[in-house]
Amino acid sequence: MRSRLLFLTVLLIIICASCQPTKKKTEPEKEAVTGATYTNPLRERGAEPWAVFYKGKYYYTQGSENRIMLWETNDITNLNDSLERSVWIPTDPSNSHHLWAPEMHRINNKWYIYFAADDGNMDNHQIYVIENDAAIPTEGKFVMKGRIPTDKDNNWAIHASTFEHNGQRYMIWCGWQKRRIDSETQCIYIASMENPWTLSSDRVLISKPEYEWECQWVNPDGSKTAYPIHVNEAPHFFQPKNKDKVCIFYSASGSWTPYYCVGLLTADANANLLDPASWKKHPTPVFMQDPENEVFGPGGISFTSSPDGKECYMLYHARQVPNDAPGAIDSRSPRLQKIEWDKDGMPVLGIPQKKEEPMAKPSGSPIN
Repeated sequence: MRSRLLFLTVLLIIICASCQPTKKKTEPEKEAVTGATYTNPLRERGAEPWAVFYKGKYYYTQGSENRIMLWETNDITNLNDSLERSVWIPTDPSNSHHLWAPEMHRINNKWYIYFAADDGNMDNHQIYVIENDAAIPTEGKFVMKGRIPTDKDNNWAIHASTFEHNGQRYMIWCGWQKRRIDSETQCIYIASMENPWTLSSDRVLISKPEYEWECQWVNPDGSKTAYPIHVNEAPHFFQPKNKDKVCIFYSASGSWTPYYCVGLLTADANANLLDPASWKKHPTPVFMQDPENEVFGPGGISFTSSPDGKECYMLYHARQVPNDAPGAIDSRSPRLQKIEWDKDGMPVLGIPQKKEEPMAKPSGSPIN
């Protein structure tokens, strides 16, 4: 009798223990941490990334060869699962090739995409702009507004960007001073605009390669272009927190090298932006390769906000290898990184973070 009672007691204890709720210790915690973070790169391939945050959605684009694509998402760190749509396929042979650095802007309740294209010969690159009057850029239809001539000689021009400051709209871009012969120099120009597709002033040169870090064109392995190419390109307007200055970030040196980096031009907020003397160049790069983190040739930067507007992020492209082998597929990939601020309200870009390094998602992002 006693042994039977002991058996029933033990059995009751086992049953009660099995009814206790089990504590899921690691799985939910791991999911919460993973859902709140992201890693670079955002996509396996892609250069010249650009994103606009508008009414709860990011609209992302990047360079292409024969069309312009837009990605729509509420989470910029999750581009691979976002809506992807082709919004422009050129039909004119003069601008059907090498569609570089598309940038989309919302101006006067319309969408404009600026891009460079050519007829198959990259020496003939020119700047074009398309327009869409739909409320959302992935809807409606983009139509060609035309080529934007940048000077009377129709010099090579790429990487157009636009901004408004003190009531005046400007375009900045990369161009040649004159057609190349046995060497090439790419410079940064600015001009005022009459409307989003027409310049209203002559082009003004505000930066050309002069420092050693702006003039690198030979790779560590000795591979190089057929002739020297010195580069200032991909200009992007940015106004610091204090709004006392105007900043233009740009990329310098050959994009095919690990030395590709980001430089900075500044002008006083009330200066004449069409006067070259208004602009001062920072003597050293403000964002560059970090071999320890295996990030090479970072550049092509642009900026976007977190969904709640509390943080500022930098988009850029970079490689995991110093340079691609001749004939290899371009291995540049788009990355996203939060910027900080110094005591004067100027942006601090930091160092490029290594691949697969977990970082907190932009503030206000959905947590998966």
